[in-house]
Amino acid sequence: MKKYPLPPFNKETAEQKVQMAEDAWNSKDPITVSMACTEDTEWRNRNQFINGRQEVQEFLKNKWQNELDYKLQKELWAFLDNRITVRFEYEYKNKEGIWYRAYGNENWEFDENGLMLKRYASINDLEIKESERKL
Repeated sequence: MKKYPLPPFNKETAEQKVQMAEDAWNSKDPITVSMACTEDTEWRNRNQFINGRQEVQEFLKNKWQNELDYKLQKELWAFLDNRITVRFEYEYKNKEGIWYRAYGNENWEFDENGLMLKRYASINDLEIKESERKL
């Protein structure tokens, strides 16, 4: 299976990959997101270590059951060969109705078929008022 665009990335194809990821995450469909990854993908998300497509699906399913009204924006930060770094922010409310904005950075590595081999995310949450939402 190939997931275009393929590495090595240039500015245009790296931006396409970032936009595709933003669209997939905003779909809140764990299968859509996970199918852009290798079967043995490795993720670090905050303090969690997630291995394989099946664990990614379970992680995302749980995430979107707890992060309600989720909306994400990603921005290309840098790229080289088969690696891309993005800056992102997203907003959500928890089950108690408290709103948050999360800020972070992701480092991605892709295999030759354009599938995500590794994803390392560092994320910080900031409690916000609903009136402070930007997304």
